[in-house]
Amino acid sequence: MEPPFDIRDKALAARWRDWQPPAAGIGRKDNNKDAPAFSLADFDPGKKPFSLGDKATDKAAVQDLAAELDGLQNLFYADRRFKLLVLLQGTDTSGKDGTVRGVFGQTSPLGVRAVGWKAPTETERAHDYLWRIHAQVPAAGETVVFNRSHYEDVLVPVVQGWITPEQHAQRLAHINDFERMLAETGTVIVKFMLHISKDEQRERLQARLDDPAKHWKFEMGDIAARKQWDDYQRAYATLLAATHTPWAPWTIVPADSKTHRNLMIATVLREVLRNLDLRYPEGDPALAHFTIE
Repeated sequence: MEPPFDIRDKALAARWRDWQPPAAGIGRKDNNKDAPAFSLADFDPGKKPFSLGDKATDKAAVQDLAAELDGLQNLFYADRRFKLLVLLQGTDTSGKDGTVRGVFGQTSPLGVRAVGWKAPTETERAHDYLWRIHAQVPAAGETVVFNRSHYEDVLVPVVQGWITPEQHAQRLAHINDFERMLAETGTVIVKFMLHISKDEQRERLQARLDDPAKHWKFEMGDIAARKQWDDYQRAYATLLAATHTPWAPWTIVPADSKTHRNLMIATVLREVLRNLDLRYPEGDPALAHFTIE
């Protein structure tokens, strides 16, 4: 199956490419050969490249896109030729839950489910790290949204020093092979990295502390991870550059604006689904002239 990532709208395709990691071996956007090959600092989390002008217009567009995605998802479920895996990856408070609500909130539950990934259980740790992931990938006609994903296994263990550089490189290769296998057997994989600034994260964490109704969302582990912000940014840059592939591309979503985040993700998903040339299956010819009495 050819990946459906060649967007027909050339202007939209160009904007999308601007928010994807560079291909392997390509330098930074400033072409500084002495700088690291890729850095998230090259992508401003406060930008709004998919905005239609103002917040009210963008909010209305998100509502329209969500409704359109509902129709496309129903057709996708009926078609049954494909499977869709949507990955939402990002730091704490980057908006993964909000994306699920904002983009898929109007979607019929028929054939759509979200999977939230936590630390592996004892049973899961007794297997290879992709074992639990493979068990949750979509079936024919199904859409699955991963809230976090197998990329946690090349983030936390790397930052905490739990695996060696050799094991890190091995895992990145495993993931590319795993995703290629899924793509070659009918799974369309669309990966979004929700990119927020450190200042925006501070405000969102403080908002959880200030609102008693949001205390349940706050964990001290978020503060520990925040102290390692630069380490996590480097780990993200490494995985993005290593696993941005033709069969499973990454989109870096500037996500300081929640509305723009949803608008950008919904727009990309709509275009990908449109490119699949979805169709309803042919009915039984014997029913052509059947009448219910």
